Amino acid sequence: MTALRPERESGAGHGESFTEGFSYGTGGEQGTSYGQQQPYGAPGTFGGGDWYDTTQQGAYPYGGAVVGPGSGAAYPEDSTAYLPPVDEETVALRIPDPPPQRVGRARRTDGTGYTTGTGGAAADAADAVYGTDRAGGARTEPPVAPEGRAARRKATKRRQGRRGGANSPSEGRDVRQGHSAPQAPLSRVEARRRARERKVSPAVVASRGIGEVFITCGVLMLLFVTYQLWWTNVRAQAQAGQEASDLQSDWANGKRKPGAFEPGQGFALLHIPKLDVVVPIAEGIDSKKVLDRGMVGHYAEGALKTAMPNDKKGNFGVAGHRNTHGEPFRYINRLEPGDPIVVETQDTYFVYKMASILPVTPPSNVSVLEPVPKGSNFTGPGRYITLTTCTPEFTSKYRMIVWGKMDEERPRSKGKPDALVR
Repeated sequence: MTALRPERESGAGHGESFTEGFSYGTGGEQGTSYGQQQPYGAPGTFGGGDWYDTTQQGAYPYGGAVVGPGSGAAYPEDSTAYLPPVDEETVALRIPDPPPQRVGRARRTDGTGYTTGTGGAAADAADAVYGTDRAGGARTEPPVAPEGRAARRKATKRRQGRRGGANSPSEGRDVRQGHSAPQAPLSRVEARRRARERKVSPAVVASRGIGEVFITCGVLMLLFVTYQLWWTNVRAQAQAGQEASDLQSDWANGKRKPGAFEPGQGFALLHIPKLDVVVPIAEGIDSKKVLDRGMVGHYAEGALKTAMPNDKKGNFGVAGHRNTHGEPFRYINRLEPGDPIVVETQDTYFVYKMASILPVTPPSNVSVLEPVPKGSNFTGPGRYITLTTCTPEFTSKYRMIVWGKMDEERPRSKGKPDALVR
């Protein structure tokens, strides 16, 4: 390779030009010019080679103008000229091309896309990458890759599923485009396997049926308990209250007379001041007609027949519920010796004093209703009262017995006894 020619010793400076009309630098002496010498394109220059024809091979850019070798013609900077192929054997210095850049990229004020500003090849390259046309058309944003390692891993699995045939809509879905890839048809064996998986086994059906039965039974039991413990009390107390009101009204009007009473007919009121109990006493111990209506029943039939309060001797026996249906005798176990028990009739108050209690006895022990009840510690005939109810609570396995002895017989004309006035 032939080196550059040195300057002449005549003192030519940087102001000298290689050819006519092309200046090199800004300073130098006037006089000798390289344009007066043999041009570089002449034979023997740079190894005796010839210059490329500017009309075929292009021009070399240098400084502020593009110069055609040998001809001395200058071209504008934006001229579309082709650079010659890089040949390190014949070119000593070369300015590298700048990398493509996104030049003057800004969003339109109307929000429809992006526009590009100035820039030649760099702007064209940016437009090609980012989807913007030079005429100001709408821009299509580049696809956004998933962020994060987990997101990239999921995207890779989805792409692999699309290449190998997706088994589910989620595996065959294109993350970037949002469309489902076509699925490969299932084989017969795979279709049968999936059908078997969807089919409910008999064990599952049976377990569901048993569960439904248990749930239904639980709901029914809850309703039954609610009915027994709450609704029966509400209804029985209302019926008993109405019966007591009617009974007192009849006494005031003189409609009821002492004597024999029909089964289920109320004839007296029972007062237990300590327990705040006021309940009607009806003839008989029938559940539907008497006890379940919230009233206390008088033992008046067959072998269980007992005396009436106005009898001079005998045992006045009554029965009542301890739980449910008004539960008038629920707390009789709290009575203590000496507590008053009052039976109010149309014309008389009969006041008894609690004497003793038998906490538990079998239902078949009818001796507690005898004129001189066994287990009561009474030694001879007298005027007694016997209260019977079920025990333990919420069961009817045994019976609880409370006895009382007549303490006072007071006519209604004399007013209420002290036990009801306090």
